Amino acid sequence: MTEGPIWQKIVFFAMPLFLGNTFQQLYNAADSLIVGNFLGSSALAAVSSSGNLIFLMVGFFNGIAMGAGVVIARFFGAKDYDSMSRSIHTTIAFGLVAGVLLTILGTWLAPIMLDLMGTPEKVMPQSIEYFRIYFIGSLGLVMYNIFVGILQAIGDSKHPLYYLIISSLINVVLDLFFIAVLGMGVGSAAIATIIAQFVSALLCLHRLTRTDDVYKVNLREVRFHKEEFKLIIDYGLPSGFQNSIIAIANVVVQSNINFFGENAMAGCGAFSRIEGFAFLPISSFTMALTTFVGQNLGAENYERTKKGAKFGMICSVILAEVIGILVFIFAPVLIALFNNEPEVVAFGTDRARTASLFFCLLAYSHCISAILRGAGKSFVPMIVMMICWCLIRVSFLTIMGYFFESIVSVYWVYPLTWGLSSLCFFVYYHKVDWMHGFKKEA
Repeated sequence: MTEGPIWQKIVFFAMPLFLGNTFQQLYNAADSLIVGNFLGSSALAAVSSSGNLIFLMVGFFNGIAMGAGVVIARFFGAKDYDSMSRSIHTTIAFGLVAGVLLTILGTWLAPIMLDLMGTPEKVMPQSIEYFRIYFIGSLGLVMYNIFVGILQAIGDSKHPLYYLIISSLINVVLDLFFIAVLGMGVGSAAIATIIAQFVSALLCLHRLTRTDDVYKVNLREVRFHKEEFKLIIDYGLPSGFQNSIIAIANVVVQSNINFFGENAMAGCGAFSRIEGFAFLPISSFTMALTTFVGQNLGAENYERTKKGAKFGMICSVILAEVIGILVFIFAPVLIALFNNEPEVVAFGTDRARTASLFFCLLAYSHCISAILRGAGKSFVPMIVMMICWCLIRVSFLTIMGYFFESIVSVYWVYPLTWGLSSLCFFVYYHKVDWMHGFKKEA
């Protein structure tokens, strides 16, 4: 990432990420497609509403892992391989602890959270079953994200792709086998996901322990190293809080959707899956930008960092808007793939056509956030997201819900808060020195 044509390094790094993220989305999409077509709209509602609650539980730990990736990328770019190795082994130790904690918290809190979200009584038993089984496999999910973060930090986006292809195919085959062949219920979709996640985590671990490169993992050296752990926490804690803040706001949004019944849950949940796929190219660019910025600032290539950030932003924003237009046009057909009941399609289409033309704003916010994380300024995105994507989003829904009992206000809360965060990021990016400070802080 520190040498060669900038566009080539970013695009070639982002392409495997895009393919990998595509297969990652197959986890949830396969669950929703198969469950919706074989088990009906109630089961689809149970699975489709899972994203926000899962992100609430997992997002904090994933944020810490993102901070770890920035630290590893910085040391790799600076060729400080001893510090990088200690950071890698500390990150793995953190992941093991986080996986165990998430298993306990997830299985215990899932029913409580679902009740607080106003999940309809008809959907509640299947939702509890799905969530509890899903969180039993938390260790596989957390460790996969940890291992992939390490590989991406040192510039390897190809091997995670290979492993995701394998595990995603396993997930789809098991979904079909459990549900279509054996006639099992919604919990079997979570079992399929758990098995697939552990497979991908073990494949990543095998790569890290068998390599002879500078990032090799020795399981006997997995422990917390004080200085490196402090750096990881310093860089990762704001991202963890940011994820949690966004997740809390989205849970509030989901509870507002739940108020309008299972068809609204199913339709909006189907759009969330489509949005996840539609935004994959942009997510891939933003992940590449974090690694690019981290490595180049570690090597003190400031001009190269600035040019790469500009290239990534322009590509992401243009691509996001093109995709948004396509989603706007084909929304009814895409929603019907998950469930073709007219009310479900209507809810999903209305939400898609409200949000999709504003994907460019979402892309810009994610790009600046990724650049600032790579620069070690993760506190700034946390503050912006807390104000725009949490406080304002929840306040807007509360006020609108008091005066208007309409799901339209739920649809509009996303584009409005995307626009506000983009404005804040624009001002910060162009007015503040965001490229310096890592050497001094470290």
